[in-house]
Amino acid sequence: MKDEFTLPDDLICDASEILEPATLFADIDAARAAHPKDKDFRAAAVTLLQEAQEKGRETIAKAFLAEPRSARPTTRAYCWLTDQLICATLHVAQTHLMPKGSEPGNFALCSVGGYGRGEMAPYSDVDLLFLAPSKISKDLEALIELVLYLLWDLHMKVGHSSRTIRDCLKLGAEDYTIRTALLENRFLTGNRALATDLNKRLWSDLFRGSEKDFVEAKLAERQTRHRKQGGQRYMVEPNVKEGKGGLRDLQGLYWIAKYVHGVSDTSQLVALDVFTKEEYASFRKADDFLWAVRCHLHLIADRPMDQLTFDMQVQVAEQMGYRDRGGRRSVEHFMQDYFRHATIVGEVTRIFLTKMEAAHVKNEPLLDRVFRRRPKVGDLYEVINNRLAVVDEDAFLSDKLNLLRLFDEGLRTGMLIHPDAMRMVTAHLHLIDDDMRNDPEAARIFMGTLLNHGNPERALRRMNELGMLAAFIPEFEPIVAMMQFNMYHHYTVDEHTIQCLRHLALIEHGDLKEELPVASTILKEGVNRKVLYVALMLHDIGKGRDEDHAILGAQIARKVAPRLGLKPRECDTVEWLVRYHLLMSDMAQKRDIADPRTVRDFAKAVRTRERLDLLCVLTVCDIRGVGPGTWNNWKAALLRALYRQTKRALETGLEDLNREFRGQEAKRNLREALPDWSKSDLDREIRRHYPTYWQGLHVTSHQVLAEMLLDLPADEIRIDLHPDEDRDATRALFAMVDHPGIFSRLAGALALVGANVVDARTYTTKDGYATAAFWIQDADGHPYEEARLGRLRQMINKTLKGEVVAREAMKSRDKIKKRERAFRVNTAISFDNDGSEIFTIIEVDTRDRPALLYDLTRTLAEQHVQISSAVIATYGEQVVDTFYVKDMFGLKLFSDSKQKALEAKLRAAIATGQERARS
Repeated sequence: MKDEFTLPDDLICDASEILEPATLFADIDAARAAHPKDKDFRAAAVTLLQEAQEKGRETIAKAFLAEPRSARPTTRAYCWLTDQLICATLHVAQTHLMPKGSEPGNFALCSVGGYGRGEMAPYSDVDLLFLAPSKISKDLEALIELVLYLLWDLHMKVGHSSRTIRDCLKLGAEDYTIRTALLENRFLTGNRALATDLNKRLWSDLFRGSEKDFVEAKLAERQTRHRKQGGQRYMVEPNVKEGKGGLRDLQGLYWIAKYVHGVSDTSQLVALDVFTKEEYASFRKADDFLWAVRCHLHLIADRPMDQLTFDMQVQVAEQMGYRDRGGRRSVEHFMQDYFRHATIVGEVTRIFLTKMEAAHVKNEPLLDRVFRRRPKVGDLYEVINNRLAVVDEDAFLSDKLNLLRLFDEGLRTGMLIHPDAMRMVTAHLHLIDDDMRNDPEAARIFMGTLLNHGNPERALRRMNELGMLAAFIPEFEPIVAMMQFNMYHHYTVDEHTIQCLRHLALIEHGDLKEELPVASTILKEGVNRKVLYVALMLHDIGKGRDEDHAILGAQIARKVAPRLGLKPRECDTVEWLVRYHLLMSDMAQKRDIADPRTVRDFAKAVRTRERLDLLCVLTVCDIRGVGPGTWNNWKAALLRALYRQTKRALETGLEDLNREFRGQEAKRNLREALPDWSKSDLDREIRRHYPTYWQGLHVTSHQVLAEMLLDLPADEIRIDLHPDEDRDATRALFAMVDHPGIFSRLAGALALVGANVVDARTYTTKDGYATAAFWIQDADGHPYEEARLGRLRQMINKTLKGEVVAREAMKSRDKIKKRERAFRVNTAISFDNDGSEIFTIIEVDTRDRPALLYDLTRTLAEQHVQISSAVIATYGEQVVDTFYVKDMFGLKLFSDSKQKALEAKLRAAIATGQERARS
C-alpha cells in the first residue's frame, strides 16, 4: 500500500484535505526512528493515527454539512479514510512492531460486508478478512492481533476473520450471512493474487448454480427483518437501515443482482432490462436520500445510530435544510419526504425481487398443484407465478378504467398483482384525468373495490403506494406519507386511514364481536356502508393545513363524495361525519359522562340514531387505527356508556337525563346492594351525601364507600384498591375526614407512586367526611397487578398522612424524557359554563408529565377552587385535563376577571413544572 498513494477524485472534498497517506507513512517511519523502544513508538504511532483519523473525520463532516444531501461522495470519503488508516495500521504492526525474524507469510487483507461494498456512514462497522493461502501461521496470528489492538485503540468497531480460501468456501456454503459478506469482498493490501484467486473460486465453486437457494434465503431474511421492525413502512420512528423501505432493502437488491447477474454496479440492471431508466433514477435518489439521513444520524449522535427517533428527526431535518412552511413544521416536511423515498424503495425492490423469485421459484409440490383451486381470471388477465398479470398491455390500456379494474380483480381473485402490471400502472398515471374522475363507471368500480370483497386494505395500500389513489382522488395527495409529529399517532396519515378501513372491515366481518360488541351489533343490524366507508376514507383528508382539519375535511368531502356516486342525502351525512368525527371521542374522553348535560348536549348534536350509529363505528375505527395499544378497555367503556345513554335518550326523550331520576335509581340500587344493613344505617348513609354523589359513581363504588364510611374514626384514612379489568384500570376509593385541598393531596400521592390518573371524582358529605374515587393505570396503561397493591396502599397512606411531602419528593421524578423534548405542545386553557348545570368546566390542554395533575390541582386548591371531578385524556405527549369545579361559595366561576387570574396561575404552574421537568 505504501507505494500506491494515488488519491481518488470522487469524494465529498479533496482527498488530500482528508488525509495525505504518503505523509502519514513517512511520519510513522520517523516516529520509529525517534522512539527505539516498542512501547514508546506504539504510543507515538497511535497518536499519529488518531490525529489523522480525527482530522479526516472533521474534514469530511464539515464538507458534508456544507452539502447535506451529497451522500454518495460522503460515504466514499469515510470508506477511503478507513482504508488509509487500516493500511497505515498494518504498516505500523508489520514493519515496526513484529519481532525480527518473524514470517507472517503471504496474505491478503480484504474488506467485506458493507465496508467491502465501499459504503460507510461515519460510525459504520469495519469488517476485515485476513486471507492466507494455507494454514494461518503463528506469526500471522500475532500480526493480526497487533493490528486489531491498534484499531481498537482508534475506537473502530472491528469485525474480523482469518481464513484460508478453503475455509471461506466451506463456511460460505454453510452460512448465508458469511456468503453474503464474501460476495462483497474488496482487496485492500497484501497479496493481490490471493484475493483474485478467492474471487475466482467463490464464483466457480460456491456461487454458480446456487442462485435459486440464495434468492430464497435473502427473500426469507427480508421478510423476517420486516416483521421484526414492525412490518410497516410508515412507522413514525423508522429504522433507516433495517426498517421496511430502508437501506437494507436496497442492499438486498444489490446482493441478489450481483449474485445472479454478476453485476458490479446496480446501474447495469438497466441494460439487463430489470429496471427502466426512470425507475433506476428513482432508486438512486432514494438511496442517496437514505444514506444522507443515516450519515446525519451518526454525526448528530456521535455514535452508530440508525433509528430516526423523534428528537433525532428534528435535528436531521434542520441539518438537511428543511424549514417550517404551510402550517407544518420542518420535521413533518422532512419525514414526508422520508416516507415517500421509503415507498420508492419498496416499489423498486419489489419489482426486482419478484422477478428474481419468478426466475428462481421452487417447484410447488405435486399435490398442491393438483388440488389447489386456481381462481378464474378475466379475459384481460393471466396468472404468472400465482400473481395477477396483464395479457396485452396495449389492449388493457385501450380502456383506462382498466387501471381501476386491476385492483378490483386482485381483491376478487385474492391474488397479488404482478410487478409488471404495477409498473404499467405507475407509468400510465397520466391517463387518469378529470373525465375519468367524474365518470360514474369509474366511481362504481372504485366503490366496488372498497365495499365488495371483504377487506379492501391490500388494494388500497397498493393503489396508494403506486400513486393511483392520489391520481384518482387528488385531494388525497397532500396526506400521502404525511407524518404527524407526535407520540400519539403510530402511522402516517394515509396509512392511518388505511388502518381505519382495515378495522372497519374486520368488525363488519364479525372478527371482533367479543372485543367490540356495540360496533359489531351496529354493523350487523345494518348501516349505510357506502357512507361509512367513504367518511372513514376522508375523515383526515384535511390534515396538514393551517385550518381545523375537520372543517376543511368536511369541505373536501362535499366535493369528493358526489364524484364517488353518493346521493345528496348520503353526501350530507358523509360531510357531517367528517366535520364531527372527533365529537364522540372528545365527549367520551374529555367530559364527565356521568353529568346528564354531557349526554344531553351530545344527543342534541347527533340528533338521529343513524348518525349516532355511524359516528360510533367511525370513532372506534379511528382510535384503533392510531396504532397498537391505543385502544383499550377504558376507552371502550367510556364510548360504550356514552353510546348507550345517548341511544336511550334519543329513543325515550332527553327528559330522562336528569339528576333527580339518576339519584333515585342510584339510592334504590344501593339499598338492594346492602340487604344486611339496618334501615337506620341505610337512611343515614343515603342522607349524608349531596345529589352529585349519586350520579357520578356505579353502585359497586357506592357500596364499598358506604362500608368504608361506617364508623370511620376521625384520624383514619381508609383506602380500597380494586383492579377494574373491564376498564383496564385500578379503582382507588378513599374515605377520610374532609379538609381543604383533598383532591390535590390525593393526586400528589398517586403521582408519587407512578400512577397515571385517568378519571377522578371527590365528594364531601354533609357530616364532614370526604370520599374520592380515582381510576389509575400503571406506566404501561394497565391495572396494577395484585402483588403491587400492598406497596401502593402503603405509599399513598404515608403521603396522605404527611410523612412524605409530595411537592419535594416529586422533583426528582417529574422529568420529560429526552426523546420527547422535541415536541412542541402549546398550552390552551378554556372555561365552559354551559357544559354542566352546576359546575364550571375548566379544560387544560398541554404537555403531559408525571406531576402535571398534582401541580394543576394544587394551584386550584390554592385559589380556593373546589374540584368535584377530573377527566384525563392522554394523546402521546399531549394531555387534556378537564376539571368540574365550583368556587368557595359553591357557585360557577362566571367572572371574567376571576377566570383570567386563574388561567394566569395555571399557566405559571405549567411553565414552572415544565422548566423543572426539562432540567
